[in-house]
Parts: sequence; structure tokens; C-alpha cells
Amino acid sequence: MNESARTLLELVACLARVIHGETRGRALEAGLQPVHLVALSYLRDANRYSNTPQALTEFLGSTKGTVSQSLLLLYRKGLVERQADPQDGRVVRLRLSAAGEKLLRDADLSSQWEAAVGALSPADVRLASQALAMLLRSLQRGRGGRSFGVCATCALFDRLGPRSFRCGLTGESLSPSDSRKICREHTLPEQDLNPGVGK
Repeated sequence: MNESARTLLELVACLARVIHGETRGRALEAGLQPVHLVALSYLRDANRYSNTPQALTEFLGSTKGTVSQSLLLLYRKGLVERQADPQDGRVVRLRLSAAGEKLLRDADLSSQWEAAVGALSPADVRLASQALAMLLRSLQRGRGGRSFGVCATCALFDRLGPRSFRCGLTGESLSPSDSRKICREHTLPEQDLNPGVGK
């Protein structure tokens, strides 16, 4: 590994440790582990195709048994609710309870992050975001897993009008709110799959 790549890896790892440490502290205050906060955050942001135990398992990169134990704890604490899918009763849908939403608001790190990012110029923030997004996509392609991206960045996302959208996979209409949710069926756009295309 060359020196620049090593330095970047070390910086990203340090950032991850700091964020994990802050998250761990907030989680422990609530009687949880960091993975429980990650699961709650995912369920808050997941779209209607992605709020199942199986999708959560894939997102966390964990085993079904481990995620089942985590969900059991979150049910017992009243942070997550289960309901049968109205179209297919065999499918279980998960959603945050009011207590789960409140816990996430109380544990939110966005004000600290915003203060830290405030030290950068808007141009630096854009460049850093673009560079990190490219790195993430490259790693996701390399591991062959699902990208779990936001609907509006999916290759199958159809923009019909200023506030009118459709999922190209299911043909269903999407609201502006839907377009900002995480989807397990997310497909990286062609230019991300082939970085040389269109350049």
C-alpha cells in the first residue's frame, strides 16, 4: 500500500473510532450496545422494501441469530414494533416505536458532527463527501454485497417530475420522503460501476 493510501485509511479508521466511541457512550447510557443504535437508525431510515429482519441482518453484516437477539432486546425495551405485511402476512415489518424515535433523538451526534465539519469550507465538505462516496462505492463493489443506498441515488430511480418519482424495479410511486430512504434493492448507477464511463 502506498503512503497516501495508508494515511487515508488511518484517518478514516480514526474517524470511525471517534464516532464509535461517542455512539458507544450514548448507547450505554440507554442500556444498549452500539449495534442496537445502528439497528434503530437503520429502521428509522429504511424504506418500505427494507424494514424486515432479513434486510437488517444484511445491512449489519451479522448472523440471523445475532440480529434476532438484538431485536428481541429492542422489542422488550419497547423501542421496536413488529407488524405483518398487509400484502403478505408471512413477512414481518419492523418500525420504531415512539420510545425508539425519542431514544434516537436523544442519542443524536449530528450537532457534534456539524460543529466539527464547520471547520471546513463548503468546497472542502463537497470534495470530502465526493471522495468518501467514491471510496465507499469501490469497497461495496469489491465485496459484492448490497449497497443499501438512498433511493434517489439508485440506477432504477425514475424522476417523473419535480416531486414525482417511481421505483423502476417495482413500478410503485415514491414520495419525496420515500426518495430519501435507504433501500436494500439499491443499484449503483452505471457510472459508479464503470468509473471510466462518461468521463
